[in-house]
Amino acid sequence: MGSMFRSEEVALVQLFLPTAAAYTCVSRLGELGLVEFRDLNASVSAFQRRFVVDVRRCEELEKTFTFLQEEVRRAGLVLPTPEGRLPAPPPRDLLRIQEETERLAQELRDVRGNQQALRVQLHQLQLHAAVLGQGHGPQLAAAHTYGASERTPLLQAPGGPHQDLRVNFVAGAVEPHKAPALERLLWRACRGFLIASFRELEQPLEHPVTGEPATWMTFLISYWGEQIGQKIRKITDCFHCHVFPFLEQEEARHVALQQLQQQSQELREVLGETERFLSQVLGRVQQLLPPAQGQVRKMKAVYLALNQCSVSTTHKCLIAEAWCATRDLPALQEALRDSSTEEGVSAVAHRIPSRDMPPTLIRTNRFTASFQGIVDAYGVGRYQEVNPAPYTIITFPFLFAVMFGDVGHGLLMFLFALAMVLAENRPAVKAAQNEIWQTFFGGRYLLLLMGLFSVYTGFIYNECFSRASSIFPSGWSVAAMANQSGWSDAFLAQHTMLTLDPNVTGVFLGPYPFGIDPIWSLAANHLSFLNSFKMKMSVILGVVHMAFGVVLGVFNHMHFGQRHRLLLETLPELTFLLGLFGYLVFLVIYKWLRVSATRAASAPSILIHFINMFLFSHSPTNQPLYPRQEVVQAMLVVLALAMVPVLLLGTPLHLLRRHRRRLRTPTGRKEDKAGLLGLPDSSVNGWGSDEEKAGGLEAEQEAELVPSEVFMHQAIHTIEFCLGCVSNTASYLRLWALSLAHAQLSEVLWAMVMRMGLGLGREVGVAAVALVPIFAAFAVMTVAILLVMEGLSAFLHALRLHWVEFQNKFYSGTGYKLSPFTFAAADD
Repeated sequence: MGSMFRSEEVALVQLFLPTAAAYTCVSRLGELGLVEFRDLNASVSAFQRRFVVDVRRCEELEKTFTFLQEEVRRAGLVLPTPEGRLPAPPPRDLLRIQEETERLAQELRDVRGNQQALRVQLHQLQLHAAVLGQGHGPQLAAAHTYGASERTPLLQAPGGPHQDLRVNFVAGAVEPHKAPALERLLWRACRGFLIASFRELEQPLEHPVTGEPATWMTFLISYWGEQIGQKIRKITDCFHCHVFPFLEQEEARHVALQQLQQQSQELREVLGETERFLSQVLGRVQQLLPPAQGQVRKMKAVYLALNQCSVSTTHKCLIAEAWCATRDLPALQEALRDSSTEEGVSAVAHRIPSRDMPPTLIRTNRFTASFQGIVDAYGVGRYQEVNPAPYTIITFPFLFAVMFGDVGHGLLMFLFALAMVLAENRPAVKAAQNEIWQTFFGGRYLLLLMGLFSVYTGFIYNECFSRASSIFPSGWSVAAMANQSGWSDAFLAQHTMLTLDPNVTGVFLGPYPFGIDPIWSLAANHLSFLNSFKMKMSVILGVVHMAFGVVLGVFNHMHFGQRHRLLLETLPELTFLLGLFGYLVFLVIYKWLRVSATRAASAPSILIHFINMFLFSHSPTNQPLYPRQEVVQAMLVVLALAMVPVLLLGTPLHLLRRHRRRLRTPTGRKEDKAGLLGLPDSSVNGWGSDEEKAGGLEAEQEAELVPSEVFMHQAIHTIEFCLGCVSNTASYLRLWALSLAHAQLSEVLWAMVMRMGLGLGREVGVAAVALVPIFAAFAVMTVAILLVMEGLSAFLHALRLHWVEFQNKFYSGTGYKLSPFTFAAADD
């Protein structure tokens, strides 16, 4: 947990891996996930690297695995999960896996091909039988005779050219959507010298490729003349029709139909045996594929990592460079020693200096992962920069709860998150593929704290589904007001609104013990009172939050050796922020403490005092809160404005002065560099830029410094901070606005749904029947509108307050994560 406040120390290590043991060592490092390899062959093409042939073999195997996986999925089967974590196989096992996989793939292709051929043949037999069994013959013969008697001349010359012509038949099947076009084209091309009959099959046939039921249209065409027959055959070929022989005699067709049915039965038996054999082959695929896939993925990852290594001049070892956490260096040494002992030569790892900024490593657990994700979404922190995540664990749910404060709504969110936390170890919950569910489940601990804090702020606001509750006795007494004011029946009849005067003895008994007094929910000025309270609370929380962000920058300056920034940046920033807006917070708290309810009518206005503070004026009607207030306010404004040139010019002038001093003593650079190489700890962290926050323009060992760029970056930082203090303070008023909107939406929902439902009827039975659908509607709208929509809105606003108003005071977010070489993805 210590690394949560600042990223862990990361060292650059150089690995000397014996050629015979390089594969084993890298495989072991992949199992542990300790190091991130650097590419030492960045200038070398991927096709020219040492292990490119092995990578290609793994990729070819992955293509074969994809084919086998698709075949298993096509058969409706599921691949089992591999049992345990299999290590990366030795290189000699790659040939065995390749042979087994190729043999299975070829066998599966052959069986699939045979099955497809049998299905196509069976489909052809079924279509042929359907054509013979449709009964086109008698009707078509009758139609032919009738048509011939109409078109034949009454007087035909004996021995004419058509006396030897005989009627021929073409029978087949075509897809239904092609039948009308086929019929029209036949009639136009043959000029009517044919008779065609089309009929749809009563029962659909199974498609040989897709396996889905498909309807067919059978046809029988009678024609005379060889040229007409050639045209018909060409047209049916163009329409991809299935053409079958058609016998004229009924008895011959019946015999052929029986033969087709017998052949179909035999083909079904052969097809059944083929499918049983196919299921056996797929069973072997199910056993082989899951472990082989994981092993080949690991093997490919190892070879890709080895391709990032350089070869020594003697070609006896591989040289690799990797980032590794300092606390993991003993484990790294032990893993290399255990992996290379069998070869007789031990692998070596030692730390080397680096001028590059190391990657950021922050270890998280189930609880802190979601909060760290919020910070990393803004930007990964620089190496060993202060990490906002530990503070976000408290501030993010609290600021969300300020906008979402309601006991009932917070309790529902808390119970939902608690259910996910309790069920987090169930395999079914982890394996859910719904993206929305995965988002909620990943942030379950965040939702848990958001709901818990919302319950807390709901008790402060005294709201539970927009209703107030009297946990403690009210601090206001209506009886005392009625007894001492002399309210008569006539006065009460004329005045529907009554005023409680705190100056009357016994009316105001003291503040409510915790939160808002429930009597305010009955007051006509309830909204005005809450507006004033929540607006001032938002300003206080905003100034404290921003000041805390500036204070966290102190730890960055101290850690990176930038002590001059404490005087030239942090002190002016705090003076400017607290001198203006911290003073506003002081006025609010001072007025709360000094002005009681009895003096509320004559209380001075803080807003007018704050405006007069910048105008250097005073208002005769607005009394000061304390003696010599105008003098104090003028001094604070002058002091805050005096900090602007210090913030603008202090750091650049200091950098230029130090740069000129270094130019006068060039030997200092050599001594510093020698000292850097002599200290292992400083060699790892020697990347440090003293002016990283100012734009990375001045490094400890950099000789070049551009004054214009330094002044430009510092001017941008000064303008951003000074204007940001005003805009960011105003931005925190969203806490007040969102809290007010949530309370009013809850009130409207209660008034428009539940209050109307409760007033429908006095009888118990009628009310019970009516309240069931009304409460269901109230529950649905509460979840949909107040929990989901309002919760998402409050979440986004809290996210913005942390990213823009809080983190930009000290957090740069310009780093990059440590991505260790690991087999975790392959195991999953």
